[in-house]
Amino acid sequence: MKIAFINGPNLNMLGTREQGFYGVKTLKQINEELETRAKKHQVELLFFQSNFEGKLVEFIHSLNSLAALKGIIINAAAFTHSSIAIRDALLSIAAPFIEVHISNVYSREAFRKNSYFSDKAIGSIVGLGDYGYHAALEYFIRLETLPA
Repeated sequence: MKIAFINGPNLNMLGTREQGFYGVKTLKQINEELETRAKKHQVELLFFQSNFEGKLVEFIHSLNSLAALKGIIINAAAFTHSSIAIRDALLSIAAPFIEVHISNVYSREAFRKNSYFSDKAIGSIVGLGDYGYHAALEYFIRLETLPA
Protein backbone atom coordinates (compact mmCIF):
# COMPACT_ATOMS: atom_id res chain seq x y z
CA MET A 1 0.00 0.00 0.00
CA LYS A 2 1.22 3.47 -0.90
CA ILE A 3 0.10 6.81 0.50
CA ALA A 4 1.17 10.13 -1.01
CA PHE A 5 1.77 13.16 1.20
CA ILE A 6 1.59 16.40 -0.73
CA ASN A 7 2.53 19.73 0.81
CA GLY A 8 2.14 23.09 -0.83
CA PRO A 9 3.82 26.48 -0.62
CA ASN A 10 5.74 27.65 2.42
CA LEU A 11 5.44 24.33 4.24
CA ASN A 12 9.14 23.85 3.59
CA MET A 13 9.50 26.67 6.16
CA LEU A 14 7.85 24.74 9.01
CA GLY A 15 9.80 25.00 12.24
CA THR A 16 10.71 28.63 11.66
CA ARG A 17 7.55 30.06 10.10
CA GLU A 18 4.85 31.50 12.39
CA GLN A 19 5.42 28.96 15.14
CA GLY A 20 2.25 30.05 16.94
CA PHE A 21 0.21 28.70 14.04
CA TYR A 22 2.44 25.94 12.71
CA GLY A 23 4.54 24.67 15.62
CA VAL A 24 8.27 24.10 15.90
CA LYS A 25 8.70 20.86 13.93
CA THR A 26 10.18 20.96 10.47
CA LEU A 27 8.51 19.21 7.56
CA LYS A 28 11.46 16.80 7.52
CA GLN A 29 10.82 15.91 11.18
CA ILE A 30 7.12 15.38 10.54
CA ASN A 31 7.86 13.19 7.52
CA GLU A 32 10.33 11.09 9.54
CA GLU A 33 7.69 10.50 12.24
CA LEU A 34 5.15 9.49 9.60
CA GLU A 35 7.67 7.16 7.98
CA THR A 36 8.32 5.42 11.31
CA ARG A 37 4.59 4.81 11.79
CA ALA A 38 4.09 3.65 8.20
CA LYS A 39 6.93 1.10 8.31
CA LYS A 40 5.20 -0.69 11.21
CA HIS A 41 2.33 -1.39 8.81
CA GLN A 42 4.34 -2.04 5.64
CA VAL A 43 3.03 1.17 4.11
CA GLU A 44 5.17 3.07 1.62
CA LEU A 45 4.94 6.84 1.82
CA LEU A 46 5.63 9.18 -1.07
CA PHE A 47 6.50 12.72 0.05
CA PHE A 48 6.32 15.77 -2.17
CA GLN A 49 6.48 19.48 -1.40
CA SER A 50 6.57 22.37 -3.80
CA ASN A 51 6.00 26.09 -3.76
CA PHE A 52 4.87 25.88 -7.39
CA GLU A 53 1.31 25.06 -8.42
CA GLY A 54 2.27 23.38 -11.70
CA LYS A 55 4.73 21.04 -9.98
CA LEU A 56 2.03 19.98 -7.54
CA VAL A 57 -0.34 19.30 -10.43
CA GLU A 58 2.29 17.26 -12.29
CA PHE A 59 3.07 15.21 -9.18
CA ILE A 60 -0.61 14.44 -8.66
CA HIS A 61 -0.89 13.36 -12.30
CA SER A 62 2.11 11.05 -11.85
CA LEU A 63 0.27 9.23 -9.07
CA ASN A 64 -2.34 7.97 -11.52
CA SER A 65 0.01 5.22 -12.70
CA LEU A 66 0.57 3.77 -9.20
CA ALA A 67 -1.59 0.68 -8.81
CA ALA A 68 -0.86 0.36 -5.09
CA LEU A 69 -1.83 3.96 -4.28
CA LYS A 70 -4.55 3.89 -1.64
CA GLY A 71 -4.82 7.58 -0.93
CA ILE A 72 -3.45 11.07 -0.86
CA ILE A 73 -2.98 13.31 2.15
CA ILE A 74 -2.71 16.91 0.98
CA ASN A 75 -1.97 20.18 2.66
CA ALA A 76 -2.14 22.50 -0.31
CA ALA A 77 -1.53 25.47 2.02
CA ALA A 78 -2.42 28.78 0.33
CA PHE A 79 -3.38 26.94 -2.88
CA THR A 80 -6.32 25.48 -0.93
CA HIS A 81 -8.05 28.83 -1.32
CA SER A 82 -7.12 29.55 -4.92
CA SER A 83 -6.24 26.53 -7.04
CA ILE A 84 -8.84 25.08 -9.33
CA ALA A 85 -5.93 23.42 -11.17
CA ILE A 86 -4.98 21.33 -8.12
CA ARG A 87 -8.65 20.50 -7.51
CA ASP A 88 -9.00 19.30 -11.10
CA ALA A 89 -5.78 17.27 -10.80
CA LEU A 90 -7.05 15.55 -7.65
CA LEU A 91 -10.33 14.75 -9.40
CA SER A 92 -8.53 13.41 -12.47
CA ILE A 93 -7.13 10.39 -10.64
CA ALA A 94 -8.92 7.59 -8.86
CA ALA A 95 -7.33 7.92 -5.41
CA PRO A 96 -9.31 9.32 -2.48
CA PHE A 97 -7.76 12.21 -0.59
CA ILE A 98 -7.82 13.82 2.83
CA GLU A 99 -7.26 17.55 3.21
CA VAL A 100 -5.05 18.55 6.16
CA HIS A 101 -4.28 21.96 7.64
CA ILE A 102 -1.95 22.40 10.59
CA SER A 103 -3.67 25.57 11.82
CA ASN A 104 -7.37 26.07 12.39
CA VAL A 105 -8.20 27.84 9.15
CA TYR A 106 -11.66 28.71 10.49
CA SER A 107 -10.22 30.86 13.26
CA ARG A 108 -8.02 32.87 10.92
CA GLU A 109 -8.57 35.30 8.05
CA ALA A 110 -11.88 35.05 6.19
CA PHE A 111 -10.26 33.96 2.90
CA ARG A 112 -8.84 30.84 4.61
CA LYS A 113 -12.33 29.52 5.29
CA ASN A 114 -12.83 28.74 1.58
CA SER A 115 -11.42 25.48 0.28
CA TYR A 116 -11.51 24.28 -3.31
CA PHE A 117 -10.94 20.72 -2.05
CA SER A 118 -13.06 19.99 1.02
CA ASP A 119 -16.26 19.19 -0.88
CA LYS A 120 -14.44 16.40 -2.74
CA ALA A 121 -12.18 15.16 0.07
CA ILE A 122 -13.20 12.09 2.04
CA GLY A 123 -12.36 14.18 5.09
CA SER A 124 -10.73 17.39 6.27
CA ILE A 125 -8.55 17.75 9.35
CA VAL A 126 -7.85 21.27 10.57
CA GLY A 127 -6.24 22.80 13.61
CA LEU A 128 -4.64 19.70 15.15
CA GLY A 129 -1.09 20.75 14.36
CA ASP A 130 1.13 18.15 12.77
CA TYR A 131 -1.02 15.45 14.40
CA GLY A 132 -3.48 16.01 11.54
CA TYR A 133 -1.06 14.24 9.19
CA HIS A 134 -0.81 11.32 11.62
CA ALA A 135 -4.59 11.09 11.96
CA ALA A 136 -5.00 11.02 8.18
CA LEU A 137 -2.35 8.29 7.85
CA GLU A 138 -4.03 6.29 10.60
CA TYR A 139 -7.34 6.52 8.74
CA PHE A 140 -5.85 4.97 5.60
CA ILE A 141 -4.04 2.28 7.61
CA ARG A 142 -7.25 1.31 9.40
CA LEU A 143 -9.23 1.40 6.16
CA GLU A 144 -6.77 -1.03 4.60
CA THR A 145 -6.83 -3.43 7.55
CA LEU A 146 -10.61 -3.60 8.01
CA PRO A 147 -12.13 -6.94 7.03
CA ALA A 148 -13.92 -6.92 3.70
